[in-house]
Amino acid sequence: MAIGLFILAIIIQLAMVLAIFLLSLSRVTGNIVALVTVLVTAFISPWSLILGIPIALLCIVLLVAPIRQSLITKPVYKTLGGAMPSMSDTEREALDAGTSWWEKELFMGAPDWNTFAQYPYPELSAEEQSFIDNEVEVLCAMLDEWKIQHEDKELSPEAWQFIKANGFLGLIIPKEFGGLDFSSYAQSRIMSKIASRSPTAAVTCMVPNSLGPGELLMHYGTDEQKQRWLPGLAKGDEVPCFGLTGPEAGSDAGAIPDTGVVCYGTHEGEQVLGLRMNFSKRWITLAPIATVVGLAFKMHDPEGLLGNPDKTDYGITCALVPASHKGVIIGPRHNPIGSPFMNGTVDGKDVFIPLDYIIGGVENAGRGWRMLMECLGVGRGISLPALSTSASEMTYLSVGAFAKVREQFKISVGKFEGVQDATSRMASNTYMLEAFRHLVTCGLNQGGTPSVMTAMAKYYATETMRSVVNDGMDVVGGRAVQMGPRNFLATPYQAIPVSITVEGANILTRSLMIFGQGAMRCHPYLFDELQLLQSEDKEGALKQFDTLFFKHLGYTFNRGAKAFVAGYVGGSNHAPSFADSFTRPYYKHINRLSASFALTADMALGLLAGDLKRKEMLSGRLADIHSHLFISTAILQFYEHGTKSASERLHAEVALQNSLYTIQEAFEAFFANFPNRMAASLVSFVTFPSGRIFTPPSDGLKRKLGDAFMDDYEANPFRDYLKTMVYYNTEADDVTGRMEHAYQTLLSIEPLWQRFKKAEHKDSFEGLTFEDHVVYASQNGDITEEEAEVLIQYNAIRFDSLLTDVFDKHLLHAQERNNPHSLDNAVQQLTDYAQLKNNAHARNGIATHITAENNVDSNDLAAPARTDKPTGDANPNHGYESDGDVEMVKEQDTIEEVRAQTDFDEYDPEVEALDHRHRDAESHLSERMSNNHRLNQYNTDEVDRSAASEDAEIAKDDIEKPATTDPKWQDGLRRDEGDEV
Repeated sequence: MAIGLFILAIIIQLAMVLAIFLLSLSRVTGNIVALVTVLVTAFISPWSLILGIPIALLCIVLLVAPIRQSLITKPVYKTLGGAMPSMSDTEREALDAGTSWWEKELFMGAPDWNTFAQYPYPELSAEEQSFIDNEVEVLCAMLDEWKIQHEDKELSPEAWQFIKANGFLGLIIPKEFGGLDFSSYAQSRIMSKIASRSPTAAVTCMVPNSLGPGELLMHYGTDEQKQRWLPGLAKGDEVPCFGLTGPEAGSDAGAIPDTGVVCYGTHEGEQVLGLRMNFSKRWITLAPIATVVGLAFKMHDPEGLLGNPDKTDYGITCALVPASHKGVIIGPRHNPIGSPFMNGTVDGKDVFIPLDYIIGGVENAGRGWRMLMECLGVGRGISLPALSTSASEMTYLSVGAFAKVREQFKISVGKFEGVQDATSRMASNTYMLEAFRHLVTCGLNQGGTPSVMTAMAKYYATETMRSVVNDGMDVVGGRAVQMGPRNFLATPYQAIPVSITVEGANILTRSLMIFGQGAMRCHPYLFDELQLLQSEDKEGALKQFDTLFFKHLGYTFNRGAKAFVAGYVGGSNHAPSFADSFTRPYYKHINRLSASFALTADMALGLLAGDLKRKEMLSGRLADIHSHLFISTAILQFYEHGTKSASERLHAEVALQNSLYTIQEAFEAFFANFPNRMAASLVSFVTFPSGRIFTPPSDGLKRKLGDAFMDDYEANPFRDYLKTMVYYNTEADDVTGRMEHAYQTLLSIEPLWQRFKKAEHKDSFEGLTFEDHVVYASQNGDITEEEAEVLIQYNAIRFDSLLTDVFDKHLLHAQERNNPHSLDNAVQQLTDYAQLKNNAHARNGIATHITAENNVDSNDLAAPARTDKPTGDANPNHGYESDGDVEMVKEQDTIEEVRAQTDFDEYDPEVEALDHRHRDAESHLSERMSNNHRLNQYNTDEVDRSAASEDAEIAKDDIEKPATTDPKWQDGLRRDEGDEV
């Protein structure tokens, strides 16, 4: 009995501690509740004081301020103060720069789903939609990226003029200065569509709207500076660039050696106070053609000319200088991995500029780093994510079409599980990127400068795009490897390193920026604590630290308690009001993982302190957790506003499972490598008491998504949606339209094509070539002449879409490719195989033909009797079933069906008989069919071989291509009167 009471008392005490943490009671309230509980449990069992006395002593220490501060606060303050590295003004500004948004809710471990549900889903205004449908569409039609990259090495003058005249360089500038003042979402959509046609043009339009000085002027410029520059930037009369990086400063932009020293000099004939500038900038986009240059430099005032002799070093400052200013040297162009957007150098030695060239005037001297982190960080959330999303979406469309059209081993390559492993990744990653774009631009549309969110967007968008394009290259293989104007994957593949490198190199962004800035901007107490630790007023700082530190402890224990409970019973059931049966379990997982992340992050910050800055692998894993929590919520939001079709659910499900599995593995790797093994084991037990709980998507899900990847329209609404996001066309001679044209053509005739190919693969037709087989089926009455023509037309389109480019000896000029399977050339592909075979059979008395009525499989177009069994490559389908179905000719017995196959006005037999030059390719094909296959009508009669050969030669001599002026033959396809051209 006594043992039972003792156990009960201990359980009550532990439950009390857990309840205090879960309810997040204040220090005073929590300690009083704990003391009362200790007294109550002491009456239940005096032995419970074994745990109760330590609890009571701790409560007394926490309640009595002098004791608390002496025993806890002062030692902690001293220890942390010595562990934290000194922070420069530049670092302080960088960490304090920007605002926070939804990413803070996820960092703090208790996301407010009511707030999430109220975020306005980004949409285009009527003006923005019109701009995309008209101006952007026209610009895209003007662009030929192969010509830009390999011939002109720059945009055409016409494209440049159109860009400037139509406001592409002033998307973000307010209308009062002549700009378009579009939303962040509209900017993203515009850049995506341009990038789907030409990354060169996209980068050209992107820079003035992100890295250019326009954003800085709008937020920090003086009224005079805004009036001087913004109208010209909006109209394209001024072309901007911004010089930040240089030979000695890339990722560590705070270490730039460029200087501006305050001095007196002459400007426009007058002696004024200004700066003597020395700078050397590299890798500056638009520099070779810029008319105005933004410069970041370190400002010094050694003589105290600005009025404060105690302040000689002001730090990083930004100025705006005309490119024509004396001493400014716009240097030669760089060649950024073959992408010919304008990129070059800017140099200057002893260049004197007046102080009013500083953006915002002298008042903003030394504030340049904060300005850059806040304003240019916004561009990171729009520009490169937009380009990455576009590249992935074009890859989805083109590779999906290829996977359907391209056949190997008698089936579409997209049906192979090895390929589906890649295409399912492509599909889910592309879905994730579009969802990610929507949530990020939603945050940007609401104002503010969420630097952590934009760092996430830049890193995970570009890295995901790299994965999608690389998978696409693997699937397409040789068609993607051979360079040329037909190659639809080479351009995004070549541009990958540019996206990875610029606007904050990806290694730096993941290892330092996301969690480093995230901890400062998203943690409710950390930044303020850090400020107090480095305060010069130690006594005053200690009092404030005492309050903040114990609030911090309460926050940490609350998240630990939530994570512990969630580990055993699952996460909180809190979810947005629109959650349904599919999404609700994912919200529960996010609640659990968010609380686990808050606890883990606090453990890392508390135990490693300043050393965490150097533990970049650990910091990178925390960045993965934080970012994929954000990405998961983006996927859920995007799904909620989508079609919710079975196909879209597949995309969302695989994407969500990938993100949750990535989060779990990042946790496991973090715990396995954390230096303090005891702390890591404890937190690992609290957060994942049963071990791993998530698995990657199953093979079954991947197969389903791999199949959906090749579908369109109702079967895959997401693919249909992607067409509205990019420059979409089905032109047969366009770099991206060619494959899409073949794909859409296949979809329109798929039942016929699949049925015919299935019969062909079963050796149901005589002959060596595809054209032989079509002729055989047509002569045998298994397909109509109209169906035969459709098959030949599609085969020509299919073959052309798979052709790669060839060049002259010096690889200077792509040569025209001949299509041997076009209707014009199809007759030349016919062979004498069937005739020769039947002649031999006739001589040897072998029966060669059984009528279709006696021997047609109900599942085949034609299935003549065979005396040999198929083996090896002839084995039907190699175990794979082709899809599709079509009615055979004998099944088409209604009057309407017969009439649909007959056109008595189409030909004039008498005129055509008089002059064979007027006969088109179809008549030649029919004549050749007759000659090659006429012997099939005999069973035992001996045929004169020499006479048959003579007939064949006559038919060959009669073959001529149709006149090029005949309107029936355009684009390689037969068109009759009334057909649209």
